[in-house]
Amino acid sequence: QVHLVQSGGGLVQPGGSLRLSCLASRAILSTFRAADMGWYRQAPGKQREFVAAITPSGSTRHADSVKGRFIISKDNTKKTIYLQMNSLKPEDTAVYYCNRGIIGERAGDDWGQGTQVTVSS
Repeated sequence: QVHLVQSGGGLVQPGGSLRLSCLASRAILSTFRAADMGWYRQAPGKQREFVAAITPSGSTRHADSVKGRFIISKDNTKKTIYLQMNSLKPEDTAVYYCNRGIIGERAGDDWGQGTQVTVSS
């Protein structure tokens, strides 16, 4: 099991930006690069939903609700993935979770601890 440690998040006004990070600590580089990683979010009273994922080769996919506003990326040397969130909307308010082992939009077994993102004026 890979230990995923998240950072970033917080409170931002509508239209603002935030960046989330997810470090695969205790993982060797080959393990980090062996599976799709990405982000999910869960808003109050709603089910957890897929946000974005990135493959070992660097190909990305994003949910329609965030396409054109959010960008997933990674730095293999740092064993870290990122989620750059731009043009944030109040409906983006949720707890965001990092995940490893994603297949399509189905989550893998390794989760980060979650981080709150609140978009409000």
